[in-house]
Amino acid sequence: MKADLIATRQAIRAGSTHPQAVAEACLAAAQSTACQHAFMQLTPEALQQTAQQPQVAQSPLAGLAVSIKDLFDIQGQITQAGSVVLKNQPPAAEDCAAVARLRAAGAGLIGRTNMVEFAFSGVGTNPHHGTPAAWDGLHDQPVGAPGQPHVPGGSSSGAAVSVATGAAFIGLGSDTGGSIRVPAALNGIVGFKNTARLVPTTGALPLSTTLDTVCAMTRTVRDAILAHEVLSARRVPQGRRPLSGYRLAVVKSLMQDSMDATVTRAFERSLNALRAAGARIDEIALTELNELAPMMSTGGFSPAEGYAWHRALIEREAERYDPRVLQRLMRGAGMKAHEYIDLVQARRQWISRVEMALVGYDAVLSPTTPITGPQISAVAPGAERDAEFFRVNGLLLRNTSAVNTLDGCGISLPCHAPDELPVGLMVWHAAMHDDTILQLASLLEPMLQQH
Repeated sequence: MKADLIATRQAIRAGSTHPQAVAEACLAAAQSTACQHAFMQLTPEALQQTAQQPQVAQSPLAGLAVSIKDLFDIQGQITQAGSVVLKNQPPAAEDCAAVARLRAAGAGLIGRTNMVEFAFSGVGTNPHHGTPAAWDGLHDQPVGAPGQPHVPGGSSSGAAVSVATGAAFIGLGSDTGGSIRVPAALNGIVGFKNTARLVPTTGALPLSTTLDTVCAMTRTVRDAILAHEVLSARRVPQGRRPLSGYRLAVVKSLMQDSMDATVTRAFERSLNALRAAGARIDEIALTELNELAPMMSTGGFSPAEGYAWHRALIEREAERYDPRVLQRLMRGAGMKAHEYIDLVQARRQWISRVEMALVGYDAVLSPTTPITGPQISAVAPGAERDAEFFRVNGLLLRNTSAVNTLDGCGISLPCHAPDELPVGLMVWHAAMHDDTILQLASLLEPMLQQH
């Protein structure tokens, strides 16, 4: 694995490297074939100017490269959200809140990353701007056999690849149903989805105003903590408990359904390694998870709230949308007002029941995704592959979206061996358990990598 942000910052402050040299290395990675289709726009001047500032080495992010998902406003740039229908919009008048916080902390903005159009898929394909290939950031190698690239996960596809390949130390993204944790899992990096209310969404193009979360991907947990501290403008206290001091749960219902052989092997190996290290892990029923499908039978929040934002644009530009994204948005057009109100109330009651069921547990362990990422060719744009695309999309988002419905927080940690496709272990809980999840992840990370 390449050096993370904190190690690189330490090297800069020790005088063994310089922000400008690191910037050049990141730009070289961003312009390599490994990053093909990962960026919508590179901004080398912005990165280099930040790296040249005399005091930048003393800032929290030390002038190091941060990529920005094309969902977020950057002053003077057009926010297209991975589409073509917004390419003639005026440039943003100011940075969105998250970008402003990253800049203030000394981030060097390397560019805007590609994404699923309007952030509405967990697979990572984009028919307009190309699909970046997954890269195994844990083992620093392409995912899959030569000439057979695998999907990067979505919707923050380019952000994940930028971090995994070494083009960026932090990939700013969003997570509405798994759009940080899914690509983190499929690229062998760390993705932390914080409790949504902790980071402002101002200046980010919305998908679901109920579920949208602004967060980031990194190479290590300690970088994830640093990124979260910058984005949330708060400190994460240092954990002091040993692993045996945490009470952990594993859920079989829903979360372990339809796992493929690689995920099953990596997940069981991870649980065995943690138990051997002293972890107390109970298997719990949490049958409330089986209520999710009936609750979302009328479509869920994203189609309804997404359609509300897109309806005028769709009337004018429907033929220029990704057909798969348009199909999902149009489902929201049919949701009735009483169905939406019923969903809001049902979710609130469901959250209360799940929180009660998890009392006494510090975290739940699950596979981030039940399957590894398929080859791009199997789900590439094309009506003849739509059925497989939607099957894969549903599986990739199933586990992560449960945490979003819970208004919870979760982190995906790489847990695969060098000869396996990337697999993520998700550590999660309900809202405002962020500090515990991050502290626990710091303990789990080295144990997972050892095994």
